[in-house]
Amino acid sequence: MAPPPSGDLPLGQRLAKVAQTLQFAWFAGHAVLIACVIRYSFSWIRMNYFGAFAQFCYRVTFISAALTYGIVVYKTWRARQKTGAKQPGGPLGYLADENIQYLLMALVWLFMPQVPLAMLPYAIYSVFHVATYTRANIIPTFIPPTKISPPAGASPNAKVQYAQHPLSEAIGAFVKKYYDTSMSVVSGLEILLWVRLLCSAVIFQRRSWILLAIYTAFLRARFAQSPHVRNSFTQLEARVDNLIGAQGTPPFVRQVWDGAKGGARQFHGATDVNKYMNGAAAPKKTS
Repeated sequence: MAPPPSGDLPLGQRLAKVAQTLQFAWFAGHAVLIACVIRYSFSWIRMNYFGAFAQFCYRVTFISAALTYGIVVYKTWRARQKTGAKQPGGPLGYLADENIQYLLMALVWLFMPQVPLAMLPYAIYSVFHVATYTRANIIPTFIPPTKISPPAGASPNAKVQYAQHPLSEAIGAFVKKYYDTSMSVVSGLEILLWVRLLCSAVIFQRRSWILLAIYTAFLRARFAQSPHVRNSFTQLEARVDNLIGAQGTPPFVRQVWDGAKGGARQFHGATDVNKYMNGAAAPKKTS
């Protein structure tokens, strides 16, 4: 993330420098996304989520998500082009990039029937992105950090220290305190969203099976990359095991659950992308 402009410049010039960056467009996209989710929530509470303005907010949410993740993907691609670095894993390596995954999934949600639950993970990510950018760029642009006077006897070559605004410090403390918890909430929402799509597919809602297949691939990729998603699945499995293991549970229910776990493990092994990215394992040397 680019540093804020020098505090020696007039406020107008500092604002202009910030607004002209691609990073500011990224920040604005996240801010619009949050605003649209909040506005859509009011429509949802009033059971008016198919109204014209509610639908507008829903679509703009995923347009904003696609914009923000697209900017990150573009900046990553530009950085690789400048250094001549290649994407690890070849073409499949691009699909292993979580920013590309969220970009593609945002485009899917954009053109599919409404699933309001899909907005929440993006909104939570956006809250932390907006908070981090506000702390690092917006507040220092309006209120530049103040120089801390060096203590007596300090070396004249010592690095100059700056004091951040108290609001910046508060935002930093908030992000540090709640980030891991929020990522666990996101992973739980993503699993709940899969269950929601499965229920839609069972009753054959429009385009539900296509959406379920796409989202299953997305969630499988998240499982491979995110420890929060893996922890959420582990906790879910433990809770269901405790529930199924209770006395009085019909045997067929246990059989169904054991079969589901076995099928999930087989699916996990069959869809391990690493073995396709890295190729077949090298043959062992024989003595």
